[in-house]
Amino acid sequence: MRPLEPLKAVGLSSDTAISSIEAAYLLTDGLDIFEKDVVLSRPYSPELREALFSVLGEKGQLDLPHYRQVEELVTQAHIQAIRDLLEVVGLQKPDVIGYLGHTVLHQPQFKISYQIGDAQKVADTFQTQVVGRFAQSDLVAGGQGAPLYASFYDALTREEEKPLAVLDIGGLASVTYIGPNGELEAFVIGPGNILINAWMNRRLGAEMDFNGENAIKGKPDERVIQKLLKYKYFSKEPPKAADRQEFDELMQDVEGMNVPDGAATLTLFVARLIAQSISRYIPQPLKKIIVCGGGAFNPTLMRFLRQSLPYTSVQVFSELGWKGKSLDAQGNAFLAVRHLFGLPISFPSTTGVSEPVSGGKVWLPRLTEASKNMPRE
Repeated sequence: MRPLEPLKAVGLSSDTAISSIEAAYLLTDGLDIFEKDVVLSRPYSPELREALFSVLGEKGQLDLPHYRQVEELVTQAHIQAIRDLLEVVGLQKPDVIGYLGHTVLHQPQFKISYQIGDAQKVADTFQTQVVGRFAQSDLVAGGQGAPLYASFYDALTREEEKPLAVLDIGGLASVTYIGPNGELEAFVIGPGNILINAWMNRRLGAEMDFNGENAIKGKPDERVIQKLLKYKYFSKEPPKAADRQEFDELMQDVEGMNVPDGAATLTLFVARLIAQSISRYIPQPLKKIIVCGGGAFNPTLMRFLRQSLPYTSVQVFSELGWKGKSLDAQGNAFLAVRHLFGLPISFPSTTGVSEPVSGGKVWLPRLTEASKNMPRE
């Protein structure tokens, strides 16, 4: 095992809501984070979002021309985001890139997780090693393949009073518990923004309910919310993870509502679901809950969440100086470095593996004609 040393790492993420590409730079040795403030966000073009939606649920059959075409478009968009980030950092090439691509199918019950994105092309383009396939390694070891950022959140909250929970509300919502003695627990709660976004897209052609403006004007249907909270996945004991398609059928319960009422019902449902899951499966009491991800930008969701968790301090990531939307990108950079040093990235209490696993796969760059003339650091 190589000795620990700070590495210049880049991480990339692409959220389950398919709204943007996030890129981040970290200086880290996989235990401590020394630099973390350089991040950027690039929205997916409408055309690329449509292309990605067209392959959701596909099983990575790369012989299909359409799938290959979408993968090329996605990879090029990811490469451009990395280029833009490196320009901001003033770095020719990083020591490592944490790259997952975009998840199009995740079914832990079948040990399946597919991401679209060409890691070898990323390695060749930047002439540096790329680390990814964290979920697949976890699944092979008996885990759920998610959530994977418990060790990253542990490093990020090193100076915070424990116990606490980090709540990531992206397309899906997940929570990580960090105890006073370093105990880690994590699981995917269920839908975060995906149902709200789908509702707005279906009814108004909008990407999301910006600032919760429709939800705040609507009247939530308590009967529907109570029905949704009884969905079978939510009573499953952690560790657990799911694919975004797992919850598509829940949309049928809001059909027929007007736009504000549907938005209000789904938004309050997400808040109640989070509160129910944290109260049921996370050790209590907590000093605080730190909220990150796209949901933290929805003031109506945050209002409903605080109302649903009245006895716990709920803080938004920005109050701690975190770059909330880019946390997954930072997490991927962090996990890439941990893998290179043989440090575990998943644990029995976070994904259900039988023992801590230092998962992942490394792609080494092939020497290309363009790379022969690249300046060396």
